[in-house]
Amino acid sequence: MSLRDAVIRRPAVVALLLCNMLLAPGVTAVWLNLPASGTKCVSEEIQPNVVVLADYAVVHEGEADGLPIISAKVTSPYGNTLHHKEHVTAGQFAFTTTEAGNYLACFWIDSGDKGVGASVSLDWKIGIAAKDWDSVAKKDKIEGVELELTKLEAAVQAIHANLLYLKSREAEMREVSERTNARVAWFSIMSLGVCIVVSMLQLWHLKGYFQKKKLI
Repeated sequence: MSLRDAVIRRPAVVALLLCNMLLAPGVTAVWLNLPASGTKCVSEEIQPNVVVLADYAVVHEGEADGLPIISAKVTSPYGNTLHHKEHVTAGQFAFTTTEAGNYLACFWIDSGDKGVGASVSLDWKIGIAAKDWDSVAKKDKIEGVELELTKLEAAVQAIHANLLYLKSREAEMREVSERTNARVAWFSIMSLGVCIVVSMLQLWHLKGYFQKKKLI
């Protein structure tokens, strides 16, 4: 039985999938207030093989002229530059992640007037939220309920992939914790052995000293 058939026959499944869809990677819209000098960054932890699409723009308050000029830079968890633009008021970046970890998007004012701050809106779409569903609907000739079920199926797959990623991260953390505990145990045993050896040497030295002084 396919997902679409299961959803059609069991309406309760629809509610469950809708709740799960809210937990899947989606849209992150933020508003950044850039200082007159310095950099403001936003990060997102993303797993590998995930499509990321983002739009950013300087927010103008009633006046389109004289907008502050900014620079933008997006880096991967290992420091690779994925997007870098200077002297812009708006832009867009898109990429597919190859590394797991925190992806960093940084913005700073690049105009000559350093005494004025700026506000930047960032619309960050991840995973299924970055997919062009209009193109999918036209290509597969689907619409209405069938299109929504396709979105739900993609959301379930994204949730499953995210759970597998979290499981692998938990296994890595457990392995690191066990390895650290083993090292601490060996260090404790070595420290205890050194203390015992030092105590015996001290007793031997004191015994020789007292015998030399004919105190014992």
